[in-house]
Amino acid sequence: MRRDEFAVMNDKELAELLHDISYGVLGTWGDDGWPELTPLNYVYHGGAIYFHGSRAGQKMRNLKADARVTFSVSKEYAIIPSYFQHDKLACPATAYFKSVIIKGYGEIVDNLEEKADALGAFMRKLQPEGGYAPITPADADYEGQLKATSVVRIRIEQMTGKYKFGQNLKSEAHDRVAAQLEERGLELDAETAELMRRYCPHHQGGN
Repeated sequence: MRRDEFAVMNDKELAELLHDISYGVLGTWGDDGWPELTPLNYVYHGGAIYFHGSRAGQKMRNLKADARVTFSVSKEYAIIPSYFQHDKLACPATAYFKSVIIKGYGEIVDNLEEKADALGAFMRKLQPEGGYAPITPADADYEGQLKATSVVRIRIEQMTGKYKFGQNLKSEAHDRVAAQLEERGLELDAETAELMRRYCPHHQGGN
């Protein structure tokens, strides 16, 4: 695999992807010594990742034993069939995507104000239309729920992201794939073609 197939995302692009996607995959160390992966909803808020759940459960036991975590978020934009580039070889088949990998420490949040703030950010992300009372510890209807709900903050130590949108293609092949995406017309094909042009070195005046 050629390294110029991928490009590194900047801080703005990382934040945009984390705000755009509603779920990711949490990696913790299981008590049997094996890594464990847990898909979950999250919010990126105040420079940290937050998620919530019950106080009991395997992931909470894992975090209490070893706070080191990885967290990944990805978005697949389009499957690129081989025949977009070659009428015989299977090799050109690929997928275009964005992804983020985070390494950090999962810290259980006890402060009710921080819990409420994080859960409020959760609701604004997942239910932007509203339809609920603001979450606050001062509201007796929320106080018990806040105490019973476990909220975890991932304190980020390292965050990297990459994307693949045909940056390694020569200009003619790049334009052919983009045109065929627009002709195919699946849900994200037009957006993928636009991202190809945005990130393509040929369209940016590169070689």
